[in-house]
Amino acid sequence: MRRGKSTVHLKDLDVSRLPRNTKETVWLEVAQRADDGHWKLPFIYITGSTVSPILLVIAAIHGDEYEGVEAIPRIFRRLIPEDLSGTLLMVPICNIPAYETATRNSIIDGKNLARVFPGNAHGTITEKIAYFLTEKLLRPADFLIDLHSGGIAASIPTLIGYIHSDDERGKRALAGAEAFGSSVIWGHPLPVPPGRSLTIATDLGIPALYTEALGGGLAREEDVKCFTTGILNVMKHLNMIGGKPQLQPVTHHLFGDGNLDNVITAPVAGYFRAGVTLLENVNAGQQLGTICSAFGEVLAKITTEHTGIIIMLRRIHRVHSGDGLIHITQRLE
Repeated sequence: MRRGKSTVHLKDLDVSRLPRNTKETVWLEVAQRADDGHWKLPFIYITGSTVSPILLVIAAIHGDEYEGVEAIPRIFRRLIPEDLSGTLLMVPICNIPAYETATRNSIIDGKNLARVFPGNAHGTITEKIAYFLTEKLLRPADFLIDLHSGGIAASIPTLIGYIHSDDERGKRALAGAEAFGSSVIWGHPLPVPPGRSLTIATDLGIPALYTEALGGGLAREEDVKCFTTGILNVMKHLNMIGGKPQLQPVTHHLFGDGNLDNVITAPVAGYFRAGVTLLENVNAGQQLGTICSAFGEVLAKITTEHTGIIIMLRRIHRVHSGDGLIHITQRLE
């Protein structure tokens, strides 16, 4: 624990009772470690004179995604309580066990935090984190932004994503996505796959957005700026701070299944080289890449059955059979 930071157990947190007109950083205790210490999450909040609206911003649900880790403290330094209406709740590192090892999943229990929401108060460390995030931060929120990127293994264009529906929640999510200010917007149909933060937000009727970015184990300055500006834009859209969102032209409004567990996979192990680029238009039957042996022999040609736009490419060349390689989506009609 850093000196000067207070510690609160997540089970004791009540965001409606946070002191007003305040900005603060604290540690949220989640569970005991094997060394008799405690797993703690960094928690940052800024409160205005009123409780609502409550915006929750979370990052590093996967431990190898860093853009949000850098963007959230920038928001904290930039805003002052006197200029804020409502409550801004931010957790820059949600998956501390995975963050410590720069891995997507926790090495403690092997679980993917983005697949276990709403969690379990009596479960493993990953399930406990999901439970407390759900019950103590997400449930009281009026709007959610979950900051992701491609991480170490995948490349994804910088974008803002939302769940499309015709109800009030869906309309508010789309309006928030448009206000965020990304040139790429990706909408997804219902139902939301289980286990995500957006799954629970949707079930609770809370409008929710998520980001993606190039990743690669880096936090590119342009992506951090995009996330920072986007969060501020959404706050302006929600009338939490003054001003109008700083928008840029939308070049791609995409729509389709966002489940990156269900993508074109490697039929064999080897060395994968993509023959296409992100946001490239491709046609059914087109070759997208190859998998070669250590001697350069072509073991498999990767093709697609679908026409669409490349939204995800595997970044790591080494592949095992079954590894995800490419995902294709469509333009919104």
